[in-house]
Amino acid sequence: MASARLGRSIKRAPLGFGTKVSLVFFLGLAFVVTWWTFSSPSASAVSSQRSSFDDIEALPATPAPRKGKEQSRKKAHQKKPPDSLPKNENSKRTAVGSKNDKKEKEKKKGGGGEIEQVAAAKNETSKPEEQQDEEESKESEEKVDVEGLEEVTDNENATDEDMEEGVDANAEDDAGEDNLKNRSKKKKKLGPLFDPKARYTWKLCSGKTGHNYIPCVDMEGGHRHHERSCPRTPITCLVSLPKDYKPTEAWPERESKIWFKNLAHPKLSEAIKSQSWLNLSGDYLFIPSEESEFKGGAQHYVSSIEEMVPDIEWGKNIRVVLDIGCTGAGFGAVLLKKDVVTLSLGLMSDQTDMAQLALERGIPAVVGNLRSRRLPFPSSVFDAIHCGECGIPWHSNGGRLLLEINRVLRPGGYFITSTKHGDIDAEEGMTALMSSICWNILAHKADEVSETNIRIYQRPTSNDVYEIRATKEPPFCRENENQDAAWYTPVKACLHKVAAAIEQRGTDWPEEWPKRLETFPEWLADSEDKLTKDHEHWKAIIDKSYLAGLGIDWSNIRNVMDMKAIYGGFAAALASQKVWVMNVVPVHAPNTLPIIFERGLLGIYHDWCEPFSTYPRSYDLLHADHLFSRLKNRCKQPIVIVVEMDRILRPGGWVIIRDKLEILNPLESILRSLHWDIRMTYGKDKEGLLCAQKTTWRP
Repeated sequence: MASARLGRSIKRAPLGFGTKVSLVFFLGLAFVVTWWTFSSPSASAVSSQRSSFDDIEALPATPAPRKGKEQSRKKAHQKKPPDSLPKNENSKRTAVGSKNDKKEKEKKKGGGGEIEQVAAAKNETSKPEEQQDEEESKESEEKVDVEGLEEVTDNENATDEDMEEGVDANAEDDAGEDNLKNRSKKKKKLGPLFDPKARYTWKLCSGKTGHNYIPCVDMEGGHRHHERSCPRTPITCLVSLPKDYKPTEAWPERESKIWFKNLAHPKLSEAIKSQSWLNLSGDYLFIPSEESEFKGGAQHYVSSIEEMVPDIEWGKNIRVVLDIGCTGAGFGAVLLKKDVVTLSLGLMSDQTDMAQLALERGIPAVVGNLRSRRLPFPSSVFDAIHCGECGIPWHSNGGRLLLEINRVLRPGGYFITSTKHGDIDAEEGMTALMSSICWNILAHKADEVSETNIRIYQRPTSNDVYEIRATKEPPFCRENENQDAAWYTPVKACLHKVAAAIEQRGTDWPEEWPKRLETFPEWLADSEDKLTKDHEHWKAIIDKSYLAGLGIDWSNIRNVMDMKAIYGGFAAALASQKVWVMNVVPVHAPNTLPIIFERGLLGIYHDWCEPFSTYPRSYDLLHADHLFSRLKNRCKQPIVIVVEMDRILRPGGWVIIRDKLEILNPLESILRSLHWDIRMTYGKDKEGLLCAQKTTWRP
């Protein structure tokens, strides 16, 4: 009782009305300040932005109509736009390399490069799912409308939506369509956002390969893998430059005149001594157009093939060719003049680096191998496949290698092979194998000038011919097997049948070039409208922006890569220019690569979390349209993509990157840390464009 009385005696008097009002006022003020602090804009504008884009003609504006909040929120739950990303704590980060940040630094090392990070770039969602959906619906109301930078068209939405949902269209579909549908329902993941607080210091890669280093091909000690095999540790070091490196000559002079020190490979020096068609004069390597690795010249060699099979019609009937075993690219160089685009496959076992020579000349080439894994191409896409002075044992191991050629060759396509010396056992084995897969030999000629035996075969156009096979060896592949699965997919000793239904790809031969570039066959009928819009979209951007407004001297551009191609619209819009484009379809994206080949363009599958199979300094221009924002955290360290871009781009080469500002902001600072010249940045709303030029700087 005493304690109770004591408590009542010290009880405070009730607060007055004025005191209560003051307390409420100060609490409300504190709430407003707190709310304003934590609701700042999610991403700052690209640094050194242009205030206008007047020197670039504007594209037609197509703003989307705004909708009510409740209606747009409901729509966001039904179908999220592929461009919207849920906001997270990382979206509030400031510029790269902030000097005033006093947090503890964390160092990460890999492959010789060193990355100092203030905080790891984690893309973990810190908001409830309902709140994310509401914010995404708000983003969907703000449609991008940028002059010369129209980011999304309807046809892109349909394709990239699958990419955001995580459908791997290049994986084998043994589990059937149900499995793909289940996988497509996976929760969206955020794109790999670079940490704006990270600081980057660079080191050169070590090793004997030096300035010719191909990470997934070359091993320590100067040897090469038998198959593509990438390092376990992500490559974050920079490849050195050859001593006295010089820019390449403008096209077409570079086709026959090369600054030899740009290559400077010991094996190539040995080849020059034994090959009459490689003439070293001073510091330049000359390759006369009338001479080649074929005796009598490649022009005579190609003419002989035309005489043997007149229906080939280079540049009309035949547009896309694969040349296996790059021996100098003389075959492809001659066909270029006939409007034929030939991709030279430099075999990994070739230590002479002839594929590097081809790329330096401005002729399409890639490094690969033909062994136990499929080539990184879809099925039935090449109009012709060539193997000159071929020493590949096609008939060995059950004919697996030839069965892989059967997979990628278009039905009715031509297989052209020539050999120097006749091997009776090999010829008998080849004849038996061709009979077992029902390939028809169209012509056989012993050419006295080139001193080669030339054989031309043709793949069947119908399955009826298989009914007359004497034996069932090799057996047919399973009906439900995905013929297009080609990324680390083993070669199988089975025979793929020809497409039979009219709605299937491969039943009809494409239109003659160049009509096939804009003519779509019946199996693409459902996508014709999307393809047409995509073609018009990129043609407008190329004509009104890229060719005139970015400051690029296109006379010095020859080798171009589209790092995230969809329908090949970017490459098609450049068809009138003196360039060739490697269209890369990421392995996790929808499988649109067959469409690209159908249009008469080149392409390849690739996973950008790994280095590309090519030599350093292969490309003059790289184009990346929303590549980073579509990679969904696939890469452990997204910085490896930038490092790879630096490796495959030659000094003086250009990059054009279109993406979200939250990616371009830190990406610009990363490129500056590499001493690249930022030629232009442009941003509006949440989208932007960055154009930069690589320099000769090395750490």
